[in-house]
Amino acid sequence: MRFIELYPSDVKIELGTVHFSAESIIRYAEKFDPQPFHLDAAAAKNSIFEGLCASGWQTSASWMKCFLDYWVQEVARLHAEGIEPPKLGPSPGFRNLRWLRPVYAGDDVTYFTTMIASRPLASRPGMHMNTALNEGVNQHGKAVVTFESNVLEFE
Repeated sequence: MRFIELYPSDVKIELGTVHFSAESIIRYAEKFDPQPFHLDAAAAKNSIFEGLCASGWQTSASWMKCFLDYWVQEVARLHAEGIEPPKLGPSPGFRNLRWLRPVYAGDDVTYFTTMIASRPLASRPGMHMNTALNEGVNQHGKAVVTFESNVLEFE
């Protein structure tokens, strides 16, 4: 079964929620984005953000973690129902990544994906390119991250 058949382009799928604790923000920043407003609450207070906030890369990576957790559960559900799940492959990339507002220590971000297009690849019979709009929304209902992703699907 194709992904677009399971999840038509008007269906917004909730993937999961991540809590951004001060500890997780600092731990991520120490490894991957050591800017003062991600590492130190006092330094962050005096920055443009006026508080400790997560790296945009952390908010984006958290979307991927939620998607993968969701997909593992979804594959198990489909198998249990006797449905062959779509075979998703690697992603050839993404576009229009936007970090719309800071994710502060204590925020909860819920992630979503919505299919927006699927097309067969003329150069590779039996393969499709799926395009999705992906979003992260904080506990106040405000979007914090959006991007469009592509993923290959194999028949």
